[in-house]
Amino acid sequence: MINRYSRPEMKKIWEEQNRYHAWMQVELAVCDQLSQVGLIPKADWTKLKKAANELLEGPGIDPKRVEFHEKTTRHDVIAFTTTVAEALGPISRYIHYGLTSSDVVDTALSLQIQEAGKIILEDFQKLLAVLKKRAQEFQDLPTIGRSHGIFAEPTSFGLKFLGWYCEWQRNLERFKSALDEVRVGKLSGAVGVNAHWEPEFEDKVLQKLGLKRESVSTQVIPRDRHAQFLNSLAVCGSSLERMAVELRHLQRTEVGEVMEGFSKGQKGSSAMPHKRNPISSENLTGCARLLRSYAQAGLEDVALWHERDISHSSVERVVFPDALLLLDYAMDRMTRVLEDLVVNKDRVKRNLENAGEIVFSGHYLLELVKTGATREDAYKWVQECALQALEGGGRFVDLLSKHPEIKKRLKKEKIQDLGSIDHQLRNVREIYRRAGVK
Repeated sequence: MINRYSRPEMKKIWEEQNRYHAWMQVELAVCDQLSQVGLIPKADWTKLKKAANELLEGPGIDPKRVEFHEKTTRHDVIAFTTTVAEALGPISRYIHYGLTSSDVVDTALSLQIQEAGKIILEDFQKLLAVLKKRAQEFQDLPTIGRSHGIFAEPTSFGLKFLGWYCEWQRNLERFKSALDEVRVGKLSGAVGVNAHWEPEFEDKVLQKLGLKRESVSTQVIPRDRHAQFLNSLAVCGSSLERMAVELRHLQRTEVGEVMEGFSKGQKGSSAMPHKRNPISSENLTGCARLLRSYAQAGLEDVALWHERDISHSSVERVVFPDALLLLDYAMDRMTRVLEDLVVNKDRVKRNLENAGEIVFSGHYLLELVKTGATREDAYKWVQECALQALEGGGRFVDLLSKHPEIKKRLKKEKIQDLGSIDHQLRNVREIYRRAGVK
């Protein structure tokens, strides 16, 4: 992912040096367990651990040196072990004992994903907090709801945020589940049969790393786990776009109900000084497209030849860093958009007033049915009044009161009561309560 869409903490996880650090963590955890079972003498393990820690806590494993060796070996893991051997000397002979490349690469990838997951979980908490705050803030602000882009019925402006809050709670649960799904490693060798040590040995190494053992592996961890994880990120992207599209619509000049924060000195257009564009919401719509595309790539990686091929490798070098960097960036940006969002309450009120009384038409339809009218007749009568009102033929409520069929069935006072915001929004507080927000 380009620097423009990368935040420093997440970016560090996916830098080459940290990748090799994760590889070394796997190698050392294996060596630790080898010493426990007597395959590495205690004195050698002490010496190896000391030298390795000095390397990792000091200069680290030099990516340029790995790259240098890879030009000859054309194999990144061998280039890595060669670089480690140069740094540690003869004591490095125990590094990569009994392992195949994917044992290290797959297990280390799981470590990197778990590390990145901690940052995403923090992003969730910040986004949920601001959604809850704004839902509470606008709970009692009536607004016009829209379907198909057309005035529908009045709703609470706060329900927009409350709905997003509940959606992101679901996203959080999906993400946690998917993150746990990839909290696995494998050290089972070239075709997954534990040819060099027992599954119990593998269990103990992976426990040191905070991972679970893949129950049945091949040369790799099955990629259905990774596909599920990438799909959870894609759903988050779609949820970001859902919010972004709504905010973009509400910022249109003819709607004008919200505005993104606009800092001092900010410019909206290179040609038109008056412009104040919804750039963050548009940016987030684009981010969502990328996040969904990574999920598709992950699904393509599930089917590998036999016990393994490397068609997934080039994909994963891109999609995991990019997807997690981009989601971290996008969630942070959306959180800031929502925090700084300006809601024009006067415009919200004016748009609701402009919608007129016809937005209560559904109440009259049902009330007429309750009096014994057929649904078809009731719909026809109410529609006649609504269309006449839209064409400037009078107030909707007055037209209802004068309609020959409606006035037989509904008293004028009842017609007035049904056409009120209080009646329309009488259950909003209960919706909030059931959503766990007061």
